[in-house]
Amino acid sequence: MDTARRVRRINPSPSTAAAQRVRELKSQGLTIHDLTVGEPDFDTPGHVKAAAIEAIEAGETKYTPVNGTPRLRAAIAAKLRARHGLECTDAQITVGGGAKQVIFLALAATLDEGDEVIVPAPYWVSYPDMVRANDGTPVVVDCPASDGFKLTPERLAAAITERTRWVVLNTPGNPTGSAYTSAELRALAEVLLDHPRVGVLTDEIYDEIWYGEEPPPTLTALEPRLAGRVFLTNGVSKTYAMTGWRIGYGVGPADLVTAINTLQSQTSSCPSSVSQAAAAAALTGPQDFVRDTVRVYRQRRDATVKLVNDVPGLSCTVPDGGFYLLVDCRAMIGRFTPSGSPIRNDEDFARHLLDSRQVAVIHGTAYGAPGYFRISFATSTDVLTEACGRIAAACAELSPVPSP
Repeated sequence: MDTARRVRRINPSPSTAAAQRVRELKSQGLTIHDLTVGEPDFDTPGHVKAAAIEAIEAGETKYTPVNGTPRLRAAIAAKLRARHGLECTDAQITVGGGAKQVIFLALAATLDEGDEVIVPAPYWVSYPDMVRANDGTPVVVDCPASDGFKLTPERLAAAITERTRWVVLNTPGNPTGSAYTSAELRALAEVLLDHPRVGVLTDEIYDEIWYGEEPPPTLTALEPRLAGRVFLTNGVSKTYAMTGWRIGYGVGPADLVTAINTLQSQTSSCPSSVSQAAAAAALTGPQDFVRDTVRVYRQRRDATVKLVNDVPGLSCTVPDGGFYLLVDCRAMIGRFTPSGSPIRNDEDFARHLLDSRQVAVIHGTAYGAPGYFRISFATSTDVLTEACGRIAAACAELSPVPSP
């Protein structure tokens, strides 16, 4: 059967493809040092699992409201109030099967053919394809390391056209870990105030995996005049090690939330009732787990940054949040493997790491960052240390000319 054009114009997720390749190699008996995984290596907190069990035993296994249970929506509102001083009504909150689904539905609810979405690069792999799947046109704006991998007011202003519908701001970001400061967000807001038809989709899924003293700023709290145009998305997957529970949420204008709920009513009906009970417990219960895991992530981050920067030809910056490093490998491009194969681009380099040293990373082109690759440090220090040693060895064996 022929597939629709909307399917043919998108690509499978590169991170999903990389994870599948790792599983295939492991099934062949190979030991792979996997640095591709975009999920915590910790177990879900005990009190969260207990809440799910209690919900099952209490019979909370039926359909819920399309936009989530009242308890979970109240927990989301309380979190935003406590963390950012934001007030939101029940009608401004929607809950879905992960933040990914919520973002997809927001785009589906708002994009018509030819509408443009500004996507700063480096970007999370799914943004451009989600835009294409919903008949929009991604406008990728390069944000180099010299700008901290962040969108500047000048670049934003130059990218906006009459067809611009959304600007995506992922902060802290995947794959860079970069986060916008209050001053940077205010400067972007000044540009956006001149363009009242442009909305802002903020993806804040890593906001609690954060290495600063104060919580990272959020756009709506800094510039209330944009409140009617900002759709904030988040979830419990990364913060509480609940990737498989599939609960995310969005907060924004009531009319947009209503449209998203209408779409969800015709697709999945509602999120999992048991997962919602667990998510409510995560948001309202003890937060020791978050503090403890962030402490571990910080230790891993600092150790891995040093290991990478000690490798001749590689370099990376220190991320503000999240658990990724975006590593510059441009010095390796143009070199040759011991067998004489050329390293033509970052994808060749990532393949060389996997084939020669059994280290799995994701090439930067997948994130709109050619000449880089992404490391996840959401794994043990032992694995990170061994993998970085193997990466160093793989780099050392590359030569500027083919072997005779």
